Amino acid sequence: MKSLAPILVTYNSSVVIDACLQSLRGHPVVVVDNASSDDTCQRVREYPNARLIANASNRGFASAVNQAVCASDADAFLLLNPDAELLTELDTALPLLERYGLVTGRLLDDEGVDQRGFGIRRFPTAMSMVFEVLGLNKLWPSNPINARYRYLDRDLHKSGEVEQPAGAFLYFRRDVWSKLGGFDEDFAPIWFEDVDFCVRASEAGYPAWYESTLQAKHRGGHSILPLVASSRITYWYVSLLRYAAKHFRPVSFRGVCVAVILGAPPRLILDTFREGSLTPLKAYWKTIRFATLCLLTPSLARPALVFGGASRIRG
Repeated sequence: MKSLAPILVTYNSSVVIDACLQSLRGHPVVVVDNASSDDTCQRVREYPNARLIANASNRGFASAVNQAVCASDADAFLLLNPDAELLTELDTALPLLERYGLVTGRLLDDEGVDQRGFGIRRFPTAMSMVFEVLGLNKLWPSNPINARYRYLDRDLHKSGEVEQPAGAFLYFRRDVWSKLGGFDEDFAPIWFEDVDFCVRASEAGYPAWYESTLQAKHRGGHSILPLVASSRITYWYVSLLRYAAKHFRPVSFRGVCVAVILGAPPRLILDTFREGSLTPLKAYWKTIRFATLCLLTPSLARPALVFGGASRIRG
């Protein structure tokens, strides 16, 4: 393992990109911008160590990651969110990458507190998804299902194998990426592509390693802030159902569909009250309709219908 390159995917990241790139000075960085409307690209061009690929349209997170890997000849990569700052030396992870296909470290907030429940998680199960979409994890965060899913029982100061590192701070080897066929671009434009990648890596014999001495500061939420609320709702539910269709058995998938149908109305009421408008109504109606169609015909969760021609969720 000789070379390790950071890769960033940006979308209207002007406010945060400078701190991120400054933490990566001295290393060749590949930045793929998904058609930002702010001055993100201009800021990236100010850094001589950064190579910018400016997409004319938003191709989605997974597609942009694959672009970045193809544009570099490095042996391994650090996928880092633009609202994150690397706090440890980049090449520290190289010896670990010799043994493990995926590596991650501690994600800290601005106060230096671990982002527990986000940085590392176990793979989603049908039950953990049901608890999530029904809002039970919000009402009872310490419930056993959520505690297990979010590794609330883990000492984050101890290193060891983990199931799912967050894509906000993820080292991975090129050969693993190649063997898996890259990130699945059907998870477009965002959500669950990193989970899917980690699951497939584990199934291929490449477990992930959590190293507590590797650290990054992470603001969090930046990638979704530019999205209007209705888009965030639709993207999250569709990607969740896409993941469930791909990785769960039919009975479990249908259980998740039912949970989405039952959980969407209370979330609609809460979001409507929070925003003081009926703006979320259309997004939740699309969600309920799509989940109902998937319940009746699971094959509708196939990517060509979910994303490619998307008329089933956009009409």
